[in-house]
Amino acid sequence: MALYDYTGALRQGRKQYQAAIAKGEYPYLPVLDDILANTEIASEVSLGIMDVPLERIVGTKTKGRTQAFASNFMPLLGEKTEFGAKWAYLYDHQIEEGIHDPIVAYEFMNRYYVQEGNKRVSVLKYLHAYSISASVIRLIPRRSDDRDTRLYYEFLDFYQVSFNSDVWFSKEGGYTRLLTAMGKEPGQVWDEEERLYFKAVYDRFVRAFEHRRTPELELTPSDAFLVYVEIFGYEEVREQTEHTIRQDLEKIWNELLLQARGSQIALVEQPELKKKSEGTRLFNWRLPVGNIEPERLKAAFIYPKSPKTSSWVYAHELGRIYLVERYERRLQTIVFENAGTDEEVEQTIQDAIDLGCNVIFTTSPQMAAQSVKAAVEHPEIRIFNCSVNISYSSICTYYMRSYESKFLIGALAASMSDSDDLGYVADYPIYGRVSNINAFAMGARMINPRAKVWLQWSGLQEEYRKEDSRLQNLGFVSGDDMITPEKASREFGLFHRLPDGSVENLATPINDWGRFYEQIVELICQGDLDQKGRKGRQAVNYWWGMSANVIDVICSNSLPRYTRRLLRFLKGSIVSGAFQPFEGEIEIQGGGIVGEEGRSLTPDEIVRMDWLAGNVIGEIPPVEQFKTEAQPMIRLQGVHLGEKNTEVK
Repeated sequence: MALYDYTGALRQGRKQYQAAIAKGEYPYLPVLDDILANTEIASEVSLGIMDVPLERIVGTKTKGRTQAFASNFMPLLGEKTEFGAKWAYLYDHQIEEGIHDPIVAYEFMNRYYVQEGNKRVSVLKYLHAYSISASVIRLIPRRSDDRDTRLYYEFLDFYQVSFNSDVWFSKEGGYTRLLTAMGKEPGQVWDEEERLYFKAVYDRFVRAFEHRRTPELELTPSDAFLVYVEIFGYEEVREQTEHTIRQDLEKIWNELLLQARGSQIALVEQPELKKKSEGTRLFNWRLPVGNIEPERLKAAFIYPKSPKTSSWVYAHELGRIYLVERYERRLQTIVFENAGTDEEVEQTIQDAIDLGCNVIFTTSPQMAAQSVKAAVEHPEIRIFNCSVNISYSSICTYYMRSYESKFLIGALAASMSDSDDLGYVADYPIYGRVSNINAFAMGARMINPRAKVWLQWSGLQEEYRKEDSRLQNLGFVSGDDMITPEKASREFGLFHRLPDGSVENLATPINDWGRFYEQIVELICQGDLDQKGRKGRQAVNYWWGMSANVIDVICSNSLPRYTRRLLRFLKGSIVSGAFQPFEGEIEIQGGGIVGEEGRSLTPDEIVRMDWLAGNVIGEIPPVEQFKTEAQPMIRLQGVHLGEKNTEVK
């Protein structure tokens, strides 16, 4: 039997050898000594005896027996050689008793290279074993700006708290996302029970994933595990059997395909609505609407807070009310408030489905995972999540290009102020918010090249809030876009602090969610939101702005006529596409330059801004300084200085 299996392994080795030669690749095992020839090692650490995933054992430490193996660790020497006999003996030993003696290996960049035990690795790889016991020495390269090195140091940070070597992501940020999904604080060390639980569920997942995996899916098991955990939640995932995980993988396979293809997001910047013939109403009761009859269109709006306590929710509630009135109450809507936790969101979505809702709007980025989970369980329901830069093909996402109105507000502030100093109050550094700050600063600088914008974060915990006296004494400040009914204040939009302490409102950005929702409903009714053709291929985000008539700036009648004329000119230029706020070279804090002449920043560069304009006085604080209830959202959708989302010259 052993000789027969050695012949099978030899066949696999020679096939791999020929394939490598045909591609012009090195056909033997990589040699760590050669790899390290031009690499500076910062330290060596003995990890002791540990189980090493066989898929991460990729080569040998020294040249020794290198040419006895193909690059897949299958043998290349003939059956009658001494090598073949020893391999066959180890095979029999594994079948009868099991191989228990640990190999000796070096770990470098989370890949393992065998110093002693190559044939044992070969036998177990041939038998499709999952791991092998090994005495491991870790070689840590000197820290550098190289992407692979940065990724490895992220792994080392993860290892320091988890003591787990199995997880390996192909992209930066994966370890932080995993810890967030598990409910772990940064630097929180796992206890022994948590390590065992995690290893058990991760091993079950890997077996289920490899059983379903196809050759075209270029995704590491860890990448897939992260998607799975973020959708279903770690507390639920850790209790799942391998059989249940296989069933879940079938449901989310399109999302894994999307991740493997690079998480492609199609930003739809303009609604493409079909023109209705004169006299035709949107709700023609005789016409079908995609797969939904008009009289059965029932929309749920799920809010994280109540309209009384949140200006964000208040704006969306005004949009819902507009929608109902626009269609003369023929469109049914249901409101769910205060869905603040993951459990509440999941239950509320299910309640909406149970009540017959076939369109669901979840109005916070924190609701994205529960939205996807519901969408894969109920593919007949259309679910929209208000977020940007989240990549799932089972739902649609939507958001405003608010930076366009902020640019106008900045230009207006600079034109009205006698001082070079302006103020800006922001809440949290999530996607879209930083571009709003920078657009305001650039609008101000266009009018006044000496303009400075003093930045203050209202979402910080009390002990981290710095009451800057200069900011408190500034005449012109950009505050919240809308009032919170329960805490009404005049300090919203662009306001002017008068010498007597009173406040004069000059202008405010308007995010017209009513018109936004109206156009989404029209797209549904036209049957233009069929998701089947894009599932697993593309995520869609409706990212509309002034050109879609969903953003505007309302000005006080007290503004000078020529100032209002300037704003109309700038708005018209943005709507027509003749002018882009983020065009050309942009000076940022620290003296660097982003962008280039003759080119506008891409939507992705605008959404993921991790820098502040050069005339902004302030910083992006670390997530830990913000209010506790906001930290999960910031970790999910937040930007931080130094993440290298943008190339700086």
